[in-house]
Amino acid sequence: MTKSDKLTDDDRWQITLAKDRRFDGVFVTGVHSTGIYCRPSCPARAPKRENVQFYATPEAAEAAGLRACKRCAPDQQSRDEAAVLQVIAMVREADTPVSLDRLGTATGYSPAHLQRVFKRAVGMSPAAYFRALREERAKHALGEAERVTDAIYDAGYEAPSRFYEAMEGKMGMTASDWKNGGAGRVVHYALIGTTLGDMLVAATEKGVCCLSFNEGVTELQARFPRAELVEGGEEFRALFERVASAVEDPASPATAEIPLDVKGTAFQQKCWQALREIPPGETRSYGEQAAMLGNPKASRAVGSANGANNIAVLIPCHRVVPASGGVGGYAYGPEIKAELLRREGN
Repeated sequence: MTKSDKLTDDDRWQITLAKDRRFDGVFVTGVHSTGIYCRPSCPARAPKRENVQFYATPEAAEAAGLRACKRCAPDQQSRDEAAVLQVIAMVREADTPVSLDRLGTATGYSPAHLQRVFKRAVGMSPAAYFRALREERAKHALGEAERVTDAIYDAGYEAPSRFYEAMEGKMGMTASDWKNGGAGRVVHYALIGTTLGDMLVAATEKGVCCLSFNEGVTELQARFPRAELVEGGEEFRALFERVASAVEDPASPATAEIPLDVKGTAFQQKCWQALREIPPGETRSYGEQAAMLGNPKASRAVGSANGANNIAVLIPCHRVVPASGGVGGYAYGPEIKAELLRREGN
């Protein structure tokens, strides 16, 4: 079974709306109202869904009477595309960073030109792509290994210090905290009245680790059963005031500047980061969020990850709504979700 066979037409439509380059070559989008077929990433304006059919190959689209789009040339694989795919394969197979010189020799490009081509297609340099893969392996290994140091070395880091440097500011918790669920951490909390109801906010020395509505210390203890809970003092007053202001005005740019200390699997953290990339005033369906992550079939997994989010508003899972319409479910009630969306829309 090919990668295309595993996709439904709904998946292909979400990929087309997201203009996801990673599925170029997997299928083509036929637009029967214009008589052309395109790559999924074609920059042209999205057609109406009722005019679209999907085809596994350019040949199949042409057999149906369609012609290739001149703008995105879906009937051609450019030399640049072939080079990008070759670099991805080389980097994924490597245990250590692959130099641009070596990649350039393999693809027949100069190192500088290859860097530009790869970054334009993937959104990051080959070196950054290697680091992202290594971090992903490390996060996965930390959940499986008996010893933290074993996981760090197995992920390809030369020493634990290299891992900590790479993950600074990305995981919130240290590798040991990740492994043992945060035991020994001190969580400071406060209960604050807002126009959306009573808000529970909690933070560590690194940032906010919980924001919920109509919950209390009992629920906080259930979320962090191994942590020491302490009522927030003067040193957390300013941070908690910033959080309260963010709840009242979730569209404020200052909301994105509040430090967070989140814990979750690598996939959950990817989902939460994708949520933070949805602009205030806009929404996405679960399928669209999954397409943002490069896996449009993962809408159910995305929904589960969003549901595991401990930090309402600041990690804005309220911006994801059902494709069928309405605001959908929300851990703290659809009324609060609808009000947050209304405030952002204004």
